[in-house]
Amino acid sequence: MLQEVHVGHKSLADYQSVVARNLVDEIKSLAEGLKGARVLHINATSFGGGVAEILYTLVPLMRDVGLDTEWRVIMAPQEFYEGTKYMHNALQGNATGLDAAQREIYETHNRIAAESLGGSFDFVIVHDPQPLLIRHFAGDQGAKWVWRCHIDTSTPNQDVAEYLLPYITPYDMSIFSMDQYVLSGIQSPTRVILPAIDPLSTKNMALSPEDADYVVNQFGVEPYTPLMLQISRFDPWKDPLGVIDAYRMVKESFATVRLALVGSMATDDPEGWSFFTKTVEHAGDDSDILILTNLNNVGNLEVNAFQSRADVLIQKSTREGFGLTVSEALWKAKPTIGGDVGGIPVQIQDGETGFLVDTSEKCAERAKWILDNPDEAKAMGRAGKEHVRAHFLTPRLLRDYLALLTDLKQ
Repeated sequence: MLQEVHVGHKSLADYQSVVARNLVDEIKSLAEGLKGARVLHINATSFGGGVAEILYTLVPLMRDVGLDTEWRVIMAPQEFYEGTKYMHNALQGNATGLDAAQREIYETHNRIAAESLGGSFDFVIVHDPQPLLIRHFAGDQGAKWVWRCHIDTSTPNQDVAEYLLPYITPYDMSIFSMDQYVLSGIQSPTRVILPAIDPLSTKNMALSPEDADYVVNQFGVEPYTPLMLQISRFDPWKDPLGVIDAYRMVKESFATVRLALVGSMATDDPEGWSFFTKTVEHAGDDSDILILTNLNNVGNLEVNAFQSRADVLIQKSTREGFGLTVSEALWKAKPTIGGDVGGIPVQIQDGETGFLVDTSEKCAERAKWILDNPDEAKAMGRAGKEHVRAHFLTPRLLRDYLALLTDLKQ
C-alpha cells in the first residue's frame, strides 16, 4: 500500500539570501503556469538516504509556489525490500539479480500499492526501482508519469535491466543524474537533472565552531583533535572499510587523528545491518574509530556538527549515483576527498574544491596534505562552498522540476 508522508512548511522567500535573484524569478515564472497542478511523489522510505532528504524540502517548496503536492511511500514486508536491494545493486552492476520468487513479491506489492493510489493527479513522479511498477498496474489515470532514477545504471546487470525496461517505457519521461547513467534500451524520453541539498535544513544550516565542538564532544571527540569523517550508509559501494584503511595510514604520521563513520540505517536497506557489522569488525578495538548511526541519536544536527568540526571529509565511494554527502561537505566549506566515480567528479573539482581518489593509499595521501596545509585547505573549502552555491542547492532543483512539468504539460 501507499502511505502519505507529512512534511512541514518551507518558503521560497527564505532562500533569496542564499541563491541568485534571477533563479528565484525564474522559479516564480515557471510556477505561474502550473498553479493548482496536482503532483504526487512516490518512493520507498521517508528517512535514511538522499531521496527522502530531497523530498522533505522539494515537496513543501512545490506547495509554496502553488502546486498541490503530495508524497507517499510504498509500504511492504521485509522480503520486498530485500529483493529490491538486490535489484538496486544489480542496476549498479552486481552480478546477482532477482529470482522468480523475488520478482513475484516485487510485482505483488507494486500491484497492491497501485490499487491504493486513489485521487486524481496531473503528474506522478516515481523515485527509483522499488515503486517502478505502480505505473504498469495503475494505468495512466490521465496523469503524466515520470520515473526518477537516482542510481548509476551505466553498466547494469542485463538480466535485471531487460526485466525492468518494459515497465519503464510507458513513462512519459525518465530522469537520470548523469548522461552516462541513462539506461540503454529506454524507448521513452529521458532528461538529466542533478540532485541538490537544502542549505537551510538542520543538516546544512550554519553552525558556529563552538556549537559544533559542543555537539561532537558529546560523542567523545575532543576539541583540536584532528578528525577524519565519512557520512554515508553502511554499504559496500561506499567503501567504509577502505576509509578505515586510509585512516590507519594517516595515523602513522598523525598519531592523534581520529576517524568517525556516521550513517543512517534505512528501512529499505536490510543489507545495511550486515555491512555495518563488517565495518565494526574491520575497525577492531581501535578506540579512535567512532562508528555511529541514527540509533545512537545521531540526527541531522549531529551530522552537521560532525561535518562542520571535521578536518578531512571523505566520500570514498566505488560506485555512486550522485553522492549528496559531497555537496553537504563542501557546503560546510571543507576540503573533501571523494571517489573518482559517478556524480562525485561533478561536485569535486580535483585540486580546487577537493580531491578525487581511487585507492585507500591516495585517500591517505590527500588527507595528510589537508592536515599539513591548513591555510590552503581552508581556501579549497571556500571554493567548494561557492561551487555548491552555484550548482547544487534545492532552488535550482525546484526550477528544473518545474521546467520538466511545464514541458510535459504542453
